Amino acid sequence: MAGNEGRPQQKQRTRKALLQAAAQLTKQGRRPTLEEIAEEALVSRATAYRYFPNVEALHLEASIDIETPQAEDALRGAPADDVVARLERVDDALHAMIAANEAPLRMMLAQSLERSARGEADEHLPARQNRRTPLLEAALAPAGASFKPAAMKNLKHALALVVGPEAMVVFKDVLRLDDVEARKVRRWAIRALVAAAAQPGPAPAKPVQCKPKEMILPRQSRPRSSP
Repeated sequence: MAGNEGRPQQKQRTRKALLQAAAQLTKQGRRPTLEEIAEEALVSRATAYRYFPNVEALHLEASIDIETPQAEDALRGAPADDVVARLERVDDALHAMIAANEAPLRMMLAQSLERSARGEADEHLPARQNRRTPLLEAALAPAGASFKPAAMKNLKHALALVVGPEAMVVFKDVLRLDDVEARKVRRWAIRALVAAAAQPGPAPAKPVQCKPKEMILPRQSRPRSSP
Protein backbone atom coordinates (compact mmCIF):
# COMPACT_ATOMS: atom_id res chain seq x y z
CA MET A 1 0.00 0.00 0.00
CA ALA A 2 2.79 2.41 0.90
CA GLY A 3 4.46 1.68 -2.43
CA ASN A 4 1.31 2.60 -4.35
CA GLU A 5 1.10 5.92 -2.52
CA GLY A 6 4.76 6.64 -3.10
CA ARG A 7 4.70 6.29 -6.88
CA PRO A 8 2.48 9.35 -7.56
CA GLN A 9 4.69 11.41 -5.23
CA GLN A 10 7.79 10.24 -7.08
CA LYS A 11 6.22 11.27 -10.38
CA GLN A 12 5.43 14.69 -8.95
CA ARG A 13 9.05 15.00 -7.83
CA THR A 14 10.33 14.01 -11.28
CA ARG A 15 8.08 16.59 -12.90
CA LYS A 16 9.18 19.20 -10.37
CA ALA A 17 12.83 18.40 -11.06
CA LEU A 18 12.31 19.08 -14.77
CA LEU A 19 10.65 22.42 -14.02
CA GLN A 20 13.42 23.41 -11.63
CA ALA A 21 16.09 22.43 -14.14
CA ALA A 22 14.42 24.50 -16.84
CA ALA A 23 14.17 27.48 -14.50
CA GLN A 24 17.81 27.15 -13.41
CA LEU A 25 19.12 27.03 -16.98
CA THR A 26 16.87 29.90 -18.03
CA LYS A 27 18.22 32.07 -15.21
CA GLN A 28 21.66 31.62 -16.80
CA GLY A 29 20.38 33.54 -19.81
CA ARG A 30 19.90 30.45 -21.94
CA ARG A 31 17.00 28.93 -23.82
CA PRO A 32 17.76 25.28 -23.08
CA THR A 33 16.57 22.38 -25.19
CA LEU A 34 14.51 19.57 -23.72
CA GLU A 35 17.59 17.34 -23.86
CA GLU A 36 19.64 19.86 -21.84
CA ILE A 37 16.86 20.20 -19.29
CA ALA A 38 16.58 16.42 -18.95
CA GLU A 39 20.31 16.14 -18.40
CA GLU A 40 20.22 18.86 -15.74
CA ALA A 41 17.32 17.07 -14.01
CA LEU A 42 19.17 13.74 -14.16
CA VAL A 43 16.45 12.01 -16.15
CA SER A 44 16.42 10.57 -19.64
CA ARG A 45 15.21 12.44 -22.70
CA ALA A 46 12.40 9.90 -23.07
CA THR A 47 11.26 10.55 -19.50
CA ALA A 48 11.18 14.29 -20.13
CA TYR A 49 8.97 13.77 -23.18
CA ARG A 50 6.59 11.65 -21.13
CA TYR A 51 5.93 14.62 -18.84
CA PHE A 52 5.99 17.43 -21.41
CA PRO A 53 5.00 17.15 -25.09
CA ASN A 54 7.58 19.74 -26.20
CA VAL A 55 10.11 22.17 -24.81
CA GLU A 56 7.75 25.15 -25.27
CA ALA A 57 5.25 23.61 -22.84
CA LEU A 58 8.05 23.01 -20.36
CA HIS A 59 9.34 26.58 -20.63
CA LEU A 60 5.84 27.97 -20.23
CA GLU A 61 5.14 26.07 -17.03
CA ALA A 62 8.64 26.69 -15.70
CA SER A 63 8.02 30.44 -15.94
CA ILE A 64 4.90 29.98 -13.79
CA ASP A 65 6.78 27.74 -11.38
CA ILE A 66 9.34 30.49 -10.83
CA GLU A 67 6.61 33.00 -9.98
CA THR A 68 4.71 30.74 -7.56
CA PRO A 69 5.14 32.06 -3.99
CA GLN A 70 6.94 29.99 -1.40
CA ALA A 71 5.13 29.08 1.81
CA GLU A 72 7.65 30.83 4.04
CA ASP A 73 7.18 34.07 2.12
CA ALA A 74 3.40 33.89 1.94
CA LEU A 75 3.05 33.08 5.65
CA ARG A 76 5.76 35.34 7.04
CA GLY A 77 4.31 37.07 10.12
CA ALA A 78 1.03 35.15 9.94
CA PRO A 79 -0.44 34.19 13.35
CA ALA A 80 0.04 30.53 14.15
CA ASP A 81 -3.27 30.34 16.04
CA ASP A 82 -5.53 31.80 13.32
CA VAL A 83 -6.00 29.28 10.52
CA VAL A 84 -8.39 31.54 8.57
CA ALA A 85 -5.87 34.39 8.57
CA ARG A 86 -3.15 32.02 7.39
CA LEU A 87 -5.31 30.71 4.55
CA GLU A 88 -6.15 34.28 3.55
CA ARG A 89 -2.42 35.01 3.32
CA VAL A 90 -2.04 32.08 0.94
CA ASP A 91 -5.01 33.26 -1.08
CA ASP A 92 -3.53 36.77 -1.35
CA ALA A 93 -0.14 35.43 -2.44
CA LEU A 94 -1.62 33.14 -5.07
CA HIS A 95 -3.97 35.82 -6.34
CA ALA A 96 -1.08 38.25 -6.81
CA MET A 97 0.85 35.63 -8.79
CA ILE A 98 -2.19 34.75 -10.90
CA ALA A 99 -2.97 38.39 -11.68
CA ALA A 100 0.62 38.98 -12.78
CA ASN A 101 0.74 35.83 -14.93
CA GLU A 102 -2.82 35.50 -16.23
CA ALA A 103 -1.88 35.06 -19.90
CA PRO A 104 0.68 32.24 -19.44
CA LEU A 105 -1.59 30.55 -16.90
CA ARG A 106 -4.47 30.54 -19.37
CA MET A 107 -2.14 29.14 -22.03
CA MET A 108 -0.99 26.40 -19.66
CA LEU A 109 -4.58 25.47 -18.81
CA ALA A 110 -5.53 25.43 -22.50
CA GLN A 111 -2.58 23.19 -23.41
CA SER A 112 -3.35 20.78 -20.59
CA LEU A 113 -7.03 20.53 -21.57
CA GLU A 114 -6.22 20.19 -25.26
CA ARG A 115 -3.76 17.40 -24.63
CA SER A 116 -6.31 15.59 -22.50
CA ALA A 117 -9.06 16.06 -25.10
CA ARG A 118 -6.83 14.58 -27.80
CA GLY A 119 -6.13 11.55 -25.65
CA GLU A 120 -2.41 12.38 -25.51
CA ALA A 121 -2.19 12.66 -21.73
CA ASP A 122 -0.77 9.72 -19.81
CA GLU A 123 -3.25 8.88 -17.07
CA HIS A 124 -0.42 7.53 -14.93
CA LEU A 125 1.46 10.86 -14.95
CA PRO A 126 0.43 14.16 -13.35
CA ALA A 127 -1.01 16.48 -15.99
CA ARG A 128 -0.11 19.55 -13.97
CA GLN A 129 2.16 20.46 -11.11
CA ASN A 130 0.36 20.72 -7.77
CA ARG A 131 1.58 24.09 -6.51
CA ARG A 132 -1.28 25.10 -4.25
CA THR A 133 -1.38 22.07 -1.94
CA PRO A 134 2.04 22.70 -0.30
CA LEU A 135 0.92 26.27 0.44
CA LEU A 136 -2.39 25.09 1.89
CA GLU A 137 -0.67 22.41 3.97
CA ALA A 138 1.75 24.98 5.39
CA ALA A 139 -1.13 27.27 6.31
CA LEU A 140 -3.07 24.45 7.97
CA ALA A 141 -0.11 22.82 9.73
CA PRO A 142 -0.38 24.61 13.13
CA ALA A 143 -4.07 23.69 13.34
CA GLY A 144 -3.57 20.02 12.57
CA ALA A 145 -4.73 18.86 15.99
CA SER A 146 -7.92 20.90 15.73
CA PHE A 147 -9.40 18.79 12.94
CA LYS A 148 -10.05 15.12 12.54
CA PRO A 149 -7.84 13.55 9.85
CA ALA A 150 -10.75 12.99 7.47
CA ALA A 151 -11.99 16.56 7.99
CA MET A 152 -8.50 17.95 7.41
CA LYS A 153 -8.18 15.99 4.17
CA ASN A 154 -11.55 17.20 2.92
CA LEU A 155 -10.74 20.77 3.94
CA LYS A 156 -7.47 20.76 2.05
CA HIS A 157 -9.11 19.38 -1.09
CA ALA A 158 -12.05 21.78 -0.91
CA LEU A 159 -9.75 24.78 -0.47
CA ALA A 160 -7.86 23.72 -3.60
CA LEU A 161 -11.08 24.42 -5.53
CA VAL A 162 -11.30 27.96 -4.18
CA VAL A 163 -7.77 29.20 -4.84
CA GLY A 164 -5.83 28.85 -8.07
CA PRO A 165 -6.13 29.77 -11.75
CA GLU A 166 -9.25 27.66 -12.34
CA ALA A 167 -11.16 29.73 -9.77
CA MET A 168 -9.91 32.87 -11.52
CA VAL A 169 -11.37 31.64 -14.81
CA VAL A 170 -14.74 30.93 -13.17
CA PHE A 171 -14.89 34.31 -11.44
CA LYS A 172 -13.88 36.25 -14.54
CA ASP A 173 -15.31 34.32 -17.47
CA VAL A 174 -18.36 32.60 -15.99
CA LEU A 175 -19.55 34.79 -13.11
CA ARG A 176 -18.18 38.06 -14.53
CA LEU A 177 -17.03 39.25 -11.10
CA ASP A 178 -14.35 41.88 -10.61
CA ASP A 179 -11.39 41.27 -8.31
CA VAL A 180 -13.07 42.90 -5.30
CA GLU A 181 -16.18 40.74 -5.53
CA ALA A 182 -14.17 37.61 -6.29
CA ARG A 183 -12.02 38.21 -3.22
CA LYS A 184 -15.13 38.54 -1.03
CA VAL A 185 -16.43 35.21 -2.33
CA ARG A 186 -13.09 33.47 -1.72
CA ARG A 187 -12.93 34.87 1.81
CA TRP A 188 -16.47 33.69 2.50
CA ALA A 189 -15.68 30.24 1.13
CA ILE A 190 -12.50 29.92 3.22
CA ARG A 191 -14.35 30.79 6.43
CA ALA A 192 -17.25 28.50 5.59
CA LEU A 193 -15.01 25.55 4.78
CA VAL A 194 -12.93 25.95 7.95
CA ALA A 195 -16.09 26.17 10.04
CA ALA A 196 -17.53 23.08 8.37
CA ALA A 197 -14.34 21.10 8.97
CA ALA A 198 -14.32 22.09 12.64
CA GLN A 199 -17.83 20.76 13.22
CA PRO A 200 -18.02 17.40 14.97
CA GLY A 201 -19.16 14.60 12.76
CA PRO A 202 -22.75 13.38 12.96
CA ALA A 203 -23.46 11.18 15.92
CA PRO A 204 -23.97 7.55 15.05
CA ALA A 205 -27.61 6.72 14.69
CA LYS A 206 -29.07 4.98 17.69
CA PRO A 207 -30.52 1.60 16.95
CA VAL A 208 -34.28 1.70 16.97
CA GLN A 209 -35.68 -0.48 19.69
CA CYS A 210 -38.61 -2.34 18.30
CA LYS A 211 -40.87 -4.36 20.52
CA PRO A 212 -41.35 -7.80 19.13
CA LYS A 213 -44.78 -8.20 17.73
CA GLU A 214 -47.00 -10.58 19.53
CA MET A 215 -47.49 -13.64 17.49
CA ILE A 216 -51.10 -14.47 17.00
CA LEU A 217 -51.38 -18.12 16.54
CA PRO A 218 -54.32 -19.43 14.63
CA ARG A 219 -56.88 -21.21 16.72
CA GLN A 220 -56.69 -24.89 16.44
CA SER A 221 -59.88 -26.16 15.01
CA ARG A 222 -61.48 -28.63 17.31
CA PRO A 223 -63.18 -31.61 15.79
CA ARG A 224 -66.91 -31.31 15.89
CA SER A 225 -68.61 -33.84 18.03
CA SER A 226 -70.84 -36.09 16.05
CA PRO A 227 -74.55 -35.73 16.85
